[in-house]
Amino acid sequence: MSKLFGYILSPVFYIFFGLTLCIFHPIQWLCYKIFGYKAHKVSVDILNFFLTYCQIFLFNSISFKNEYDLPTDRPIIFAANHQSMYDIPSLIWFLRKYSAKFISKIELTKGIPSISINLRLGGGANINRKDNKQAISEIIKLGRRMKENNWSTVIFPEGTRAKDGQLKTFQFGGIATILKVVPNALVVPVAIENSWKIVRFGMFPLTTGNALKWTVLKPIEPGVKTANDITLEVENEIRKVLGQPMQQPATL
Repeated sequence: MSKLFGYILSPVFYIFFGLTLCIFHPIQWLCYKIFGYKAHKVSVDILNFFLTYCQIFLFNSISFKNEYDLPTDRPIIFAANHQSMYDIPSLIWFLRKYSAKFISKIELTKGIPSISINLRLGGGANINRKDNKQAISEIIKLGRRMKENNWSTVIFPEGTRAKDGQLKTFQFGGIATILKVVPNALVVPVAIENSWKIVRFGMFPLTTGNALKWTVLKPIEPGVKTANDITLEVENEIRKVLGQPMQQPATL
């Protein structure tokens, strides 16, 4: 039934989603050129509010839960599982208080209304996955901006989307690189549920009636922990929420 309704409602969703991207493209440019970064950020936050709640056209519900009083005076590394492209607008909107930036493929900086201009102007890291040196350099630059501005960043340690909702093994490289530059950053796991179901049949039809959830989990103070240990802890906290088997520490 969800698939059947998807054939009817997906075009409606795509029309409103696409119009939102097109409308906010010039708004972002004007905000940045005339009023600067802060105005641009406000425009991006509002853009992602509308992108998030476009899900109502698919009768998908949106739920964000955060029981923790996270600081705004120190950088935060939000580490989340990744299920679909629809994870990102909601993370930007719900974490707007923390000025969360993203590590994105450099290919996305061209050709996509609103998204490409935000990636170019928003202060995140745009990496070339075929150039490891460039990628590390961009992540280090992001870390420096986090340190200077008390910004946060969202990383997806899986490295790719889990299209069936089953968590892939987290890689520690992203957390390790950022912590080298920003050793005082707080690491905060975020569990994302059910967004993979939207695209279980691909881009069309999208499915309807899904309960989409974003849950902020207990923050982790890096302290003397290794990046590997932190990453494993993040992964297992997310696995608990998703009801998936725990990962065991690697043995020598």
